[in-house]
Amino acid sequence: MKRKAITLLFALTMILGLVLSGCSESSETGGAGDSGDKVTVKLMHLWPAGSSKQHNQIVNDIAAEYEKENPGVKIEQEILSNEQYKEKLKVLSASNELPDVGMTWAAGFMEPYVKGNKFAPLDDLLEGELGDQFISGTTEAFAVDGKTYGLPLELNIAPVYYNKAIFKQYNLEVPKTYEEFKHVVETLADNGVTPITLGNKDRWTGSMWYMYLADRIGGSETLTNAINRTGTFEEPALTKAAEEIQNLVGMDAFVKGFNGLSNDEAKGPFMNGQAAMYLMGSWELPNYTTNEDVPQEFRDSVGFFKFPTVEGGKGNINSFVGGPGVGLFVSEKSEVKEEAKKFVEFFVKKWGERSVTDAGVIPATKVDTSKVDLPQMYIDVLNELNSASNITLYADVQMSASVAQEHLNLIQALFGKEVTPEEFTSKHEEALANEE
Repeated sequence: MKRKAITLLFALTMILGLVLSGCSESSETGGAGDSGDKVTVKLMHLWPAGSSKQHNQIVNDIAAEYEKENPGVKIEQEILSNEQYKEKLKVLSASNELPDVGMTWAAGFMEPYVKGNKFAPLDDLLEGELGDQFISGTTEAFAVDGKTYGLPLELNIAPVYYNKAIFKQYNLEVPKTYEEFKHVVETLADNGVTPITLGNKDRWTGSMWYMYLADRIGGSETLTNAINRTGTFEEPALTKAAEEIQNLVGMDAFVKGFNGLSNDEAKGPFMNGQAAMYLMGSWELPNYTTNEDVPQEFRDSVGFFKFPTVEGGKGNINSFVGGPGVGLFVSEKSEVKEEAKKFVEFFVKKWGERSVTDAGVIPATKVDTSKVDLPQMYIDVLNELNSASNITLYADVQMSASVAQEHLNLIQALFGKEVTPEEFTSKHEEALANEE
């Protein structure tokens, strides 16, 4: 799944979903060094050469460079495909045989390992210059009870992509306020153009629209506070956000049949120029920049803008919905814990330098866009990340599995006008309260 998510308080990216290819490749081993090395650091990751060639090569290069700079250390790799990796991580955790360094996802995925005392705290690595290199707030997604147990490698935000040719045809400008945004929607709908494509059969897609409205109306912490129980889901701003969703539905803002379309199906109207806007994660950037299978004329016509501010609202236009992909952990039981931490710090720095240009991945660390050769849209998104005030992790990932399912069902019901805004928020509050 290409989205993972808690509010990441920023002064602040899934990353592209490239890491989540579920290919059934056999496990691989890699790494350099000879049997005479004094220290062996075992690294387990999920980027096989077959399905993640560029990622795999970067890891090999980083490992080789670390060994060269630290001749007494050998990095021993074990490499599995996505699902194999998850299963083996469970098995190794149960037998207290986790690798010295491995990969984890944030929030709900990571929490059982932290509660079981399997991952080591990494806050000491953030006390120096490394902490300043992360996009503000990203490491908070890997924190439990105030301690950081993973260092993120990847990041995604969700801008609103738009078709510049359609906007030009109807003399529309990029909206900065919600009133301007509604004017764009009305103009397009009145002229028979689909304003927004949305595949809400998948539901997390509609959740992003709700999250942005909750942020812009109530501020960056309102939704997360309701989820973590320092606030309530019946906060007026959260009800107002639900009302605005139904107002947009009433304006025919979304493609016909949106609640029955998957995200992949809904992508079509935008890609073929029939829909003017599409809210989606930055993992879509290759389709609008480097993907040669997509016509150049269309790629040239795509731009993006930040979700507009709401008049009277508490939100900041530089606050995004998004979240990190995988991060690195160090095993609490590692016999070479300090060396493993040293390698993790080295890895994160080197990964940030190479991941964008070599693998098309937006890292969780800041990128000096003056030193990289990338399409302009990549540069623009990276600059937005570097100046982001906040990133709110996807709501369903912030929640427990049962509450997340209720949230997603309610999102679809809200868009389908099967529940009132008041019912939408009260049912969320009930589901969250039952877990306390």
